[in-house]
Amino acid sequence: MKRSLYLFRSGELRRKDNSLCFVSEERTKHFPVENIEDIYVFGEVEVSKKLLEFLSEKHICLHFFNYYGYYVGTFYPREHLNAGCVLVRQAEHYLDPAKRMRLASAFVRGAIGQMAQVLRYYYNRAGHKDTGDETAADGDIDINRDKDMGVRKAGKAFLAATLAKLEQDAAAIDECAGIAELMAVEGHARERYYAAFDVILGNPDFLFEKRTKNPPLNRLNALISFGNSVCYTIVLSEIYKTYLDPRIGFLHTSNFRRFSLNLDVAEIFKPIMVDRLIFTLINKNMITKDDFDRRVGGVMLTEAGRRTFIEELDKRMQTTVRHRHLGKSVSYRRLIRLELYKLQKHLLGEKEYEPYRSLW
Repeated sequence: MKRSLYLFRSGELRRKDNSLCFVSEERTKHFPVENIEDIYVFGEVEVSKKLLEFLSEKHICLHFFNYYGYYVGTFYPREHLNAGCVLVRQAEHYLDPAKRMRLASAFVRGAIGQMAQVLRYYYNRAGHKDTGDETAADGDIDINRDKDMGVRKAGKAFLAATLAKLEQDAAAIDECAGIAELMAVEGHARERYYAAFDVILGNPDFLFEKRTKNPPLNRLNALISFGNSVCYTIVLSEIYKTYLDPRIGFLHTSNFRRFSLNLDVAEIFKPIMVDRLIFTLINKNMITKDDFDRRVGGVMLTEAGRRTFIEELDKRMQTTVRHRHLGKSVSYRRLIRLELYKLQKHLLGEKEYEPYRSLW
């Protein structure tokens, strides 16, 4: 099975015959190229033209992040899956207001549906104790540890009220007259959703307060920003393996930014890929306040914190879940690819696109 390669140390990434070789002060390590899905560079890593040619030949995307964990850019190899008809249809759906609105609405509906499913999961888990497995760990929320039944009930009531408001947001999608209104609905829904994080976590070291980025102003926002950034690049890597063009999105405007389709699709997967992982990492004390630094007016994950996050995210991406339509288990990463195939079929007029909705 192919896996992502994450580089945190400083060094040089080279081609060595038909493998990749990472040379650092501590050691030299070889990676069979056929086992690599894509590469994420967090350290100061040198690359050469020879290496980039090799990665292009092997269809491997190379994603760069700076010292603070911010996404910098991607070496996106020359597309090896080319289909003019898909590109034309993708552009047609962007330029036609009704067709674009149909897809943009689906992405927002999918995003709100996933947010609601996450909150519903924690609402239903209230009162359960952690048994050590991932499901219990995700549901191990602080309001359940509090002896005060009034606090517990207040927490559940807040989640229930938030779920009701998200249903109203979802219903408002069909009333939107354009992309700007649609983005506003999504933004309001996400604000409500994020406000529930303090109830789910109940941890004074990780208070949400409000959404801040560039830079994030507290620890929880730093986790959200870092996780979202990695999620965008994972989706980008999966787009590369389809006939879709990442530069043409539908919810996010295709302007002078390099990519936008990955931002659209990531809206559906951030709640289950990033947010639930954040809850697990905090509730199991895998990430603590010691894994953060305050710099340049904001809060950033330390290298150790980023390592922990990435290691656990990689495990989650390899985790398999039962796909209700396929009747078999697929990995979280495969779910993203399947979502892109559904979008591709929609563009070609084969089947109407409906966003993925998790059941757990």
